Amino acid sequence: MTRPDTALNTAFNTVFNNVLNVLLHRLWQGVLVALLVGTLTFVLMRLLPGDLAYRIAAGRYGYDLVDTAAAQAVRAELRLDMDALSALTAWLQDLARLNLGHSLVGGEPVWEELMQGLGNTLQLSLSTLLLAATLGLPLGLLAGLRPAGWLDRATLAAAVLLRALPPFVLGLVLILVLAVQLSALPAAGHGNASSLVLPTLTLGLPLAALLTRVTRDAMASVASSAYFSFALTKGLSERQALLRHGLRNVGVPVVAWLGTQMVVLVEGVVVVETLFAWPGIGHALVHAVFGRDIPMIQGAALTMGGLFVVLNTAVDLACQAIDPRGRAAA
Repeated sequence: MTRPDTALNTAFNTVFNNVLNVLLHRLWQGVLVALLVGTLTFVLMRLLPGDLAYRIAAGRYGYDLVDTAAAQAVRAELRLDMDALSALTAWLQDLARLNLGHSLVGGEPVWEELMQGLGNTLQLSLSTLLLAATLGLPLGLLAGLRPAGWLDRATLAAAVLLRALPPFVLGLVLILVLAVQLSALPAAGHGNASSLVLPTLTLGLPLAALLTRVTRDAMASVASSAYFSFALTKGLSERQALLRHGLRNVGVPVVAWLGTQMVVLVEGVVVVETLFAWPGIGHALVHAVFGRDIPMIQGAALTMGGLFVVLNTAVDLACQAIDPRGRAAA
């Protein structure tokens, strides 16, 4: 009577320890990313050409109104009058207290502006992933079940074409066709739900094409495996074999690949948000760079670095949850 309970406790402890190890590893990784990104952005800001304090003061007060006193005030506020090592130490101490200061352009706390931009960026990213999964997963499964078929060839051509186009080129094409020629969608902005369509298509179509190929390769590998053939030999239909024995094995490489594509997605968000005037972190980062808004630049870079760690953690946990080998070992 105690054997089932013992087996259940052992399985639970194994899963718990695996999850705890992932979380501790990613927590340590997050600390390292914060230190590296914070130090790098600090150094890069120091290496910008010209009198940084004067340029920031000019952006804040206007070139006609800026004077030496205003530049000196900015220099003291941003510790530009300190030596590099002392200023870096002070910046890291502020970072440890989660104090990112105030925006030099808007005057609001950096955390508040970043949280607002982060919400918009996540909205765009989630809609992109939803579009990619809706198109890429079923097409990839069908193409993998029928390798070298017409669908397989068509998805390969679409993947090559869409991957070759830079995001801003695809975005401009969509604007010209859907916004200018057809007047079906707004070209830019954040006014209503329709404003989300063009940036989502710009990011989602290339991701969907690549997801189709990754899913196709994983499905083709599963379809040619011995256990899948045995499932068909037992009398299961292709649909039943896919649902019972195929999807979870296909899911592991697909989820892992999506995790690596998060970096590309965030990079694309910077370009696409600027192109479509979408008020996310990427859009805020570009404006901060032009305005020499150092606190916003540092905060946006740290937020993006933190996103990478969080997304990688989610991918690791998802792979553990769906991997049948891991569950069998537990």
